Order: sequence, then structure tokens, then C-alpha cells
Amino acid sequence: MFTGIVESLGRIAKITDQPPGKLFSIDAGELAKGAAIGDSVAINGCCLTVVAIDGGVLGFEAGEETLSRTNLGTQEVGSRVNLERALAVGDRLGGHYVTGHVDELGTLLDRREDPPWAFLRFGVSKKLSSQIADKGSIAIDGVSLTVVDADPDSFTVALIPHTLEVTTLGFRNVGDKVNLESDVLAKYVQRSLITGVKGPDVPGESSD
Repeated sequence: MFTGIVESLGRIAKITDQPPGKLFSIDAGELAKGAAIGDSVAINGCCLTVVAIDGGVLGFEAGEETLSRTNLGTQEVGSRVNLERALAVGDRLGGHYVTGHVDELGTLLDRREDPPWAFLRFGVSKKLSSQIADKGSIAIDGVSLTVVDADPDSFTVALIPHTLEVTTLGFRNVGDKVNLESDVLAKYVQRSLITGVKGPDVPGESSD
């Protein structure tokens, strides 16, 4: 479980083919200190496991499913990625609960600069848009953000200078693909509405 508060911008140092997947060697800098084999780290919002450590470089294996459903499949040596270690019990929850399970790839449709801020609009499928609401939470490349407005096939977010400086969203261009994960609560609410599942009856109240 993560919070969507990016701790560091890492850089891909090496990509090794391991059919049907790949091994990503990522220069994680200070974040690598104290890392252990088996730790969970969100890379652009995708939860992966540390499988190798070489100084400040951490190794992560990504399978065919991950490569096809996230933007990790299009990253190259030198690409920068958002990094966040798993939430520890007792830590402050500064963003929102993020599982690290990417729902789909979104597309940056428009970028409007309003220095020092920026407003970004992302295209999204109608299926996922039903889980996105005005002023709700969304994780974009693992960054916890608040939705400004939501349409049937797109939504916008406003980025403060700090977010533009310390995450990959600062240099995303129109047409770029990003990893999207909707609020986990929205998933359960939608599932409940689809299946017609009702909550438990309240004692003393009629169930009619």
C-alpha cells in the first residue's frame, strides 16, 4: 500500500531482457539506503519488488502483463521514474491510499501552463471515468492528485510548482501515456452499485 507521495525521481540505468519480462536496474539515490530484497516500491505507480541491490541501484522484475498494461513497457535507459516505498505502519498519510495496481493507461490530451502552475487534461476510458469524480482522488504515474473536473472521457488536475519539480509530471508532453489508478473506495462503491449488494440492516429499522 502506498500514499501517492513521491519520494524520489529515479533514473533507469539498465534494462535487461528476461523473456517474457524485463529486469529494470534503477538508480534510486537516497531511497536505496536501507532497501532490502523483497521490499515493495511503486515505480510510476506500479508496485514492484526489489530483487537486486547494487549500491544505489535497485533491480526490479516486470512481467509481460505489467509491461503491456503500464508505461513501464515504453521506458528506456535514462528515463526518469517516480519512486515511493511502501507505507509503513504509523507513517503520516499525506496523499490517499494507493494500491500500486494500475487500472489503465491514460493519455495527456492538453497541457496549459499558468506559471508557476500547470493544468493537465488526461484522456480516459468510459469504464474508468465512472470511478473518477470532481474533487476526488486519482493517482497519475503514482502521484496522488485531486481531480479538478471530470468528463465522460477525460479529467483535469492542477499541479503546484513542487509537484512539477519533483515528479515526472513536470516534463510530460501532450500524447504521453501515464499510469492511472482510481481511488480504491470508488471501485467498491461502483461494484456495489453494479451487483445491487445492500449493506446490513440496521437493528430496529424496517428492511422494506
